[in-house]
Amino acid sequence: MGRYLFRMPDVGEGVAEAEIVAWHVKPGDSVAEDQSLVDVMTDKATVDMTSPVSGTVVALHGEIGELRAVGSTLVELEIEGDGNGADAPAVVVEATPPVVEAAPPPPAAATPRAAQAPSSQPAFATRTPGQEPLAAPATRRRAHELGIALQYVPGTGPGGRITPEDLDRYVETGGALAAGGAGHLTPRTGGSDVRIVGMRRKIAEKMQEAKRRIPHITYVEECDLTELEALRADLNAHRDEGRPKLTLLPFFVRALARVLPRFPQVNARYDDDAGVLHQSDAIHLGIATQTPAGLLVPVVRHAEALDVWACAEEIARLSKAARDGSATREEMSGATITITSLGTLGGVTSTPIVNHPEVAIIGPNKLVERPTVQGSFVTVRKMMNLSSSFDHRIVDGYDAALFVQQLKRLLEHPALIFMD
Repeated sequence: MGRYLFRMPDVGEGVAEAEIVAWHVKPGDSVAEDQSLVDVMTDKATVDMTSPVSGTVVALHGEIGELRAVGSTLVELEIEGDGNGADAPAVVVEATPPVVEAAPPPPAAATPRAAQAPSSQPAFATRTPGQEPLAAPATRRRAHELGIALQYVPGTGPGGRITPEDLDRYVETGGALAAGGAGHLTPRTGGSDVRIVGMRRKIAEKMQEAKRRIPHITYVEECDLTELEALRADLNAHRDEGRPKLTLLPFFVRALARVLPRFPQVNARYDDDAGVLHQSDAIHLGIATQTPAGLLVPVVRHAEALDVWACAEEIARLSKAARDGSATREEMSGATITITSLGTLGGVTSTPIVNHPEVAIIGPNKLVERPTVQGSFVTVRKMMNLSSSFDHRIVDGYDAALFVQQLKRLLEHPALIFMD
């Protein structure tokens, strides 16, 4: 019998470490070749690590949420043959549960306080004015020592009797329950400590890096999408069988593909460490997608070469892959600009955060019908606020406004999107 050390492999160019997000085995388990051992995450892509040999798990190295360097040992296995590691006592590291329940604090001891002044507050709702509250002699004596008038203490016992617990609750809340019914506005104690690991930690680190490194400028413009919505509805009503149903996003993609060549500094990635702006002729558009694991940004590559139908198919494919966890690292990286939309939850406006090292992000908000003035008439139009943020080190306010205005022109007159 020998000891086999399964080490963290090189999971991608430039990746020096990865985070453990899930263990699939425990010490004592028998594993077969190609059986899943552990999931690790890097650059928002989760990788399933499988065993190259068959054997018995002797030890696990690393807790959930821990970053492990490439080449470090993850699993020790006992196998037939010599193995690749020296026999040594194994130290088993138990995975830390992601959620730890906090113990409720012990009840604070009641301290005597000054006698309450007469109050104009009415007696508790279950008693008529002037009715003597029901309570045991011991409860009355303790209320007298605390300086509490029992007529203002809610009673939950039979017939509205005030129990010792009712008195304790009244003391803890400072009388906050007096105006409510029994069981109303009950104070809660305890809570939970949630360890931020996995995808949520990656998102947090990414957002922190973006806000720390990028001086943002946000620009919001109102767009009349009545004509675009009419075109979208007509195309959906007459689409060929097998073609996807169009949302607004494919039209935004096509409009961006028309406008971005005039603003090369917007379709770019800024290496601020090297002081180099990499302007891209190709448009690799990140599509912010909400998933059960958090916000992911799969990338529609060469969006400039896709028509609206191909855009819709690719957006649907990538969104599904992001949500079910099958998206590859290549599909989750390399964007030159990002579009983020909350759909019907889009709100009036937003201040999207630029996805570092990109320099721009476009955020469509909710499409709503509202009255607008056209000439001498007031009419109802389908309107949307278009929010956008830019890296102010690269994009001046004037250029940002000009870029959005040209995008607005195409969206308000969608025929221009398809004209050479």
